Amino acid sequence: MVRTRRPPAVALVLTKVTATVREHDMTAPGDRVLVMVSGGPDSVCLLYSLWHLRRLLRIQLEVFHFDHRLRPDSGADAAYVRRVADRLRLPFHLGVASDEPGHGMSVEMWATSRRWHAANDVRHAVGAATMAEGHTLDDQAETVLMNLIRGTGIEGLAGIEPGGRATTAWIQPLFDVRRHETDAFCRSLHLRPRRDPMNEERRYLRAALRLDVLPAIESATGREVAEPIARPSALLRGELDLLRAQTFDAYERLVVGSAGEETRIDARGLRELPEQVGLRVVRLATYNTLAMGDTATFTNDTMRAVLDLARGRPGRTRDLPMGRVAERDRTHVTIRRRG
Repeated sequence: MVRTRRPPAVALVLTKVTATVREHDMTAPGDRVLVMVSGGPDSVCLLYSLWHLRRLLRIQLEVFHFDHRLRPDSGADAAYVRRVADRLRLPFHLGVASDEPGHGMSVEMWATSRRWHAANDVRHAVGAATMAEGHTLDDQAETVLMNLIRGTGIEGLAGIEPGGRATTAWIQPLFDVRRHETDAFCRSLHLRPRRDPMNEERRYLRAALRLDVLPAIESATGREVAEPIARPSALLRGELDLLRAQTFDAYERLVVGSAGEETRIDARGLRELPEQVGLRVVRLATYNTLAMGDTATFTNDTMRAVLDLARGRPGRTRDLPMGRVAERDRTHVTIRRRG
C-alpha cells in the first residue's frame, strides 16, 4: 500500500498533539471524545488532528458546536461545523443559547459557562469520557497576562490546565501548539475555517492583548514571548495541585451543604487552617451555593470577609455578591441566599 506523505505543517501539529495527549494521559483506548468546534482555525485544526490520530489513539469522535447567538450570522458557523462533521462522517450535536449576557456581566464568562453546561449535558448523553477544546499555547500566554492584569492569585497565573482523564472532563490537545501552526495546518489541508469578528474587537481584553500588547512586547524585546510567558505556568500548576489536595481534604472535614443551597463551614476548623487553604475552602463553599448556570466572580476580598467571620464573634453577617449572605453563629459560618 502506498502511504501518502503528510505536509510538514500537518505532520508537525500531529506530532505535538500525540505527545501532549500521551504526556497528560488525555485519552484511553476506546474513549469517546466530544470535540468542541467553533468553526475557527484552532478548533478546526483540533478536530482534523484528532480525526487523523483516531486510529493511533483508538478513540471515537463526536462533534459539538454551541451557538451563543451573539452575532446575527452565528447560525452560519453552526452550518459550517455541521458540514465539516458530515464530511468526516462524525455525529454532530448543536447547542443554542436560550438567554444573553446580563447587564455588567462578562461576555466571555457567560459564554464559557453556557457552552460548558450544554457540552457537559451532551457528554453525559452520548457517554463521552472527555470534551476536547482547541486552546493553544498562545491562548495560554494571553490567559496568564489577562489574569496578571486582573490581579488573580496562583490559580489565575497557572492559566489553562491541559487536563487529563484522572483530573477533569476537559482536555486541551493543542496545548503545545502555536496559533500560527494551526493556521498553517488548515492551509496545508485546504481548509477554510470561519473567522469570528469578535476576535478583532479590542474592547475585549483578550483581543487587545493579542493584537496590541503581545506584538508590542515582542517588538520591544526582539523575540517571541508567548512561550516564555506560558511555560512557567506549568511550575505553578504543580504548586497548585498541592494546595488543592489540602483544600479538598479540609473541605470534606469542615463543610456541609448541597449544591445550590446553603452551606455551613465549621468556624473553629476554618480559622485553624493556613490562610491560603482557608481562603480556598471558602471559595469552594461559596460557589457551592450557586445554582446550575449561575455565573459569578467572588473576589479575594469576598473570601477574606467570610474568613474574617470565622475568626470573629458570633452574630455578625456579611453581604456577598449574587444575592448571598454569610452569617456567623456560635459554631459555624453559613452561606445562603439573602432573605
